[in-house]
Parts: sequence; C-alpha cells; structure tokens
Amino acid sequence: MKGISTVRTRYRVMGRTLVINLEGRKRVLSSAPQGGGLTLASWVLNHQVEANLSATGNQSKTFTDPAHFLRKVAFRLGIRASTIGLMTAVPMTQLVMARGASDGLWVECFATVGVTNAVRAGEWPPQGSYGGRRGKPGTINLILITNGSLSHAAMVGVVQVATEAKTGVLRDHAVPSCSDGSAATGTGTDAVVIACPLRGQGPSQVYSGTHTIIGALVGRVVADCMTRGLAKAKAWRESHQ
Repeated sequence: MKGISTVRTRYRVMGRTLVINLEGRKRVLSSAPQGGGLTLASWVLNHQVEANLSATGNQSKTFTDPAHFLRKVAFRLGIRASTIGLMTAVPMTQLVMARGASDGLWVECFATVGVTNAVRAGEWPPQGSYGGRRGKPGTINLILITNGSLSHAAMVGVVQVATEAKTGVLRDHAVPSCSDGSAATGTGTDAVVIACPLRGQGPSQVYSGTHTIIGALVGRVVADCMTRGLAKAKAWRESHQ
C-alpha cells in the first residue's frame, strides 16, 4: 500500500470558497446543508462564512436558510450544475488534503478542521442554538472522493470509517468538549461528503469497513488531514490571541 500523497482531483480556492470539480456526475452521500442525502452532483463547495453567528442582516440569513445561501454562492461562481454545499468558519488557508492509493484504487480527502465547537456525542444541545452550540461555529468538514464504485452500503460504511478516524485523532490529541471538558468526539456542526462514480464506472466496492482496502485508505487520509488540520487550527488560534 502506498503512502499519503497530494490529491489529483481538480479543485481551486476562489476567495472564501473551495470549489471541487467532480468532472461529471458522481453519486454523492452527504450531510451537507445544500444537496444533502443521496444524490447525483458535479460540484462540491466548502464556503467560509463569518464566525460571528450573532451578526445581523444578510449574515444572519446565512444560518436560517443555509441551502438557499449556498445556492447563491454557487450561482455567483458561475456554477449551474448540481452542487453539494458546505459552510465553515475555518479560513481556506487552513485547507488540508491527502490522497491514498493501492492497486488502482484511490481515495482523496479535503478537510477544514475547527474545534471551537467541540462536543461529545450525547450532549444535550442548548435551546436556540445554531447546530447545537450557541456562538461557536467551529466545524470539521470532510470531503472524500474515490474512484471506487461503491454500493449504497459501502457509501454509508465510508462515512462510518471516516467518523471513526476523525474521533480517533481527536482522542489522540485530547481535544475537550467545549461544554464540560470531556473527551470530544466531533463538533456540533460537522459535515461529511462521499463522492464516487456511477455504477460500473470504477472498481466495484461492495464493502468499505476497516477490514477492507478502501476502508484502510479512508482511515489513513482522514487521520492525516485531521492531524494536520488540528495543527493548523492551533497555529491560527495562537497567532490571533
């Protein structure tokens, strides 16, 4: 199995927005505010918004109707095809990427990592909060792209393995929940995207658990991005204190 390397998927950062070109329609499973669920899409956006959730005017509308806001972002960028849209308060200068490959199968990860909104799964969300946490928009957005043609079950499996890898790195780095200091498992606004070819257009992958090659690739690229993303987040916080 080869090591981690730079991604080859076509992408660019346009101001505050990461724009990923999937080069044709792909099957996508995600928890994204725009285009979430199981769908077909040609583009993925990760857009940086202001960190202050108490802002008024147009900024407040960003969080009351994020899907509409993200569709407007895509339109301003000249994108008319079906698009998956994510939001984050993490600057695009903190974007991290990784690629893992083995025997013709590859997985790539794009990630923005913020943990000011860190929580432990099971915490009760405050009333009137955005994404379960008032005024703290830190988010971990994971975008995974593979040439493997995944079954629906395997797509869910990739989400599972990516989450396990994310939580493992948070535990390794002792990231605390911002509410009670217990070991965090994620943030209150995390999102994950998995994109793969249409059926028959890539190496068939029926399963994707941690005992599979694709599962191992997912775990490695997510762990690599999480580790470097946490380091960038720490450096950014220290430079702004």
